[in-house]
Formats: sequence, structure tokens, C-alpha cells
Amino acid sequence: MVTPPPHTTRHHRTIQAPAELVYSLVADATRWPAVFEPSVALRHIERSEEEERFRIWAMVNGTVSTWTSHRTLESDALRVTFRQERARPPVTSMTGSWTVRPLAPGRSEVELRHDFTLEAGPEGSHEGFLTAVDRNSVRELDALARVAELEGSLDDVLFTFTDTVRVQAPAESVYAFVARADSWPERLPHVLKVSLREEPPGIQELEMETATSDGSSHVTRSYRVCEASSWIAYKQVVLPELLHGHSGVWSFQDEADGASTAHSQHTVLLNPEAVGRVLGPDTTLAQARDRVRDLLGANSRTTLERAAEHASRGVPSSARSRS
Repeated sequence: MVTPPPHTTRHHRTIQAPAELVYSLVADATRWPAVFEPSVALRHIERSEEEERFRIWAMVNGTVSTWTSHRTLESDALRVTFRQERARPPVTSMTGSWTVRPLAPGRSEVELRHDFTLEAGPEGSHEGFLTAVDRNSVRELDALARVAELEGSLDDVLFTFTDTVRVQAPAESVYAFVARADSWPERLPHVLKVSLREEPPGIQELEMETATSDGSSHVTRSYRVCEASSWIAYKQVVLPELLHGHSGVWSFQDEADGASTAHSQHTVLLNPEAVGRVLGPDTTLAQARDRVRDLLGANSRTTLERAAEHASRGVPSSARSRS
């Protein structure tokens, strides 16, 4: 068995955007699943202006891996340092940093650094992981540049919204409806066909054909993380032309009166180049944002309303009357 030496990797990218804007995209990890290709889901454990801890799920060599990270945000230095608290094999320790340096007005450079150690193993056994670190670093820097360099206001192309429905049933019942997406074609009018694979438990790959308002349909594919009957996060990896990125979170909370509250949060990254082709040549980014918000919101509200109806039917009438 060979004990690998400590590894350090550095990846750089010059971006045609102000350093402060680039730093803001790095610092706000909640938007990563919609921005960065490898990121699937992220859930904060603790968060302040200068420090945060979160659990992140990301694609590594074709499978969803998860770990817990601690980050320190230094806005004055335009630097974010990170440390994995619970590394997964073959990693035994991992630290690193994002550093943004202004080069000129409207131009900056980003360095993504990783410092890590790996468990002992046969010579060459970790080549796949080293390749994944290199590939994911390049993809993340490419995605960061793509978003930062988009024309128009960042708020018009990258945005988050939430829809909420109150349900006369326990949160666990609503969670079950959303988690069992393989039953959606029989339960939801806008879902035509679903293929669902779950391996390991709680990690789902979902392919879905959805009807659109003009009578056509489109196919999307997503990875989903299902946790503790209260939270389902997803990331679309096959997207409609109008979107560069789309992630979201379904969350469910019991109330004191026996009812529950269900939330559907979307984070969306528009594809500005497709706006004219898809929505018409005179459509502005703000109008496209509103259109996407209406379409996605309508589908998620329909899902929550049908989940509410389905869950309520499973609650005895005496329990409903008390709530």
C-alpha cells in the first residue's frame, strides 16, 4: 500500500466582470446548485456574515457524494476559505480557498485552490479522484465566468422565489406525495411520463416528460436528495432551452393545530441568448424572468395543491374538523 503525499491543486480563470460581482457568486453558496454543474444540493447547518457550515451533495465521477464543509468569508479580501469537516473516502482531509483579484475595471481573476490528503491504497488507485478534482474545478470556474459575464442585471438572470400551501394533514403525508414522483403521471395533470431510480436510498434520479401550456411537451432530468420526511432538494441536469440552471427545495413543516405548511422554492438561471427564440424577439430579460416564474410556480403550486388533496383524504374527518 502506498500513502499518497499531500496534494495541492490550483486552477485559475480570468473573468470579464467586476471582482465584487464574482466574489458575490462564490460567497452565496445557496445559489450553487443552479450555477455550478457538479453541485446538486446544499443545506446550511449554521450561517453568519463571516462563517458558515453546510452539507453539500455534488457529482463526483458520476455519482452523488456528500460532505460537510466549514467556510470563512472575507469580503474585504475577496476570499473564501473552506474545510471539509466530514470527508469521504478516498479523502482524509480537504481544505482550500476561492480568491478573487481585480485586474482592471470590469475584469478579474479567480483562483480555486485545493489542499488535500488521500487514504493509503495501491499505486494509481486514486487517479479517478484526482481527475474528478481537476474536471470539477474547471467546470466550476467556467460556470462562474458564464454567469458573471452575462449581459444585463444579475437579478434578471439569477433569481429565487417560493410558493407556499397550507395543508390539512401532517407534513409526512405531503412529503410522501412529492417523494414518490413515480406516481405523478396518475396524480398530476402536467406530468405525462416519469422514470425514477433511487440508489442509494434518498438519492433519486428523475426523468420526467411535462406538458406545456401550448400543447407541446419537454423532457427534463433531475437529481433529488430526500431527507427525513421534511426536505427534498433537486437539481435539473437536462433543461429546457430557456434555462442555464434550475434547482429547488421542497420543505414541509408541521403546525401546532395538526395541519402543515409546504414550501416550493426555485432558484433559476436564465439563458439570455434563448429568450428571443423562445419567447419572441421583443421579450426583455425582466419579462422572461416573470414568464419563467409564472410557469414554474404554476407547476409547483399544482403539485402542492394535489399533494394537499391526496394527504387530506388520508386524514380521518374528525382530525380534519379539529384542525
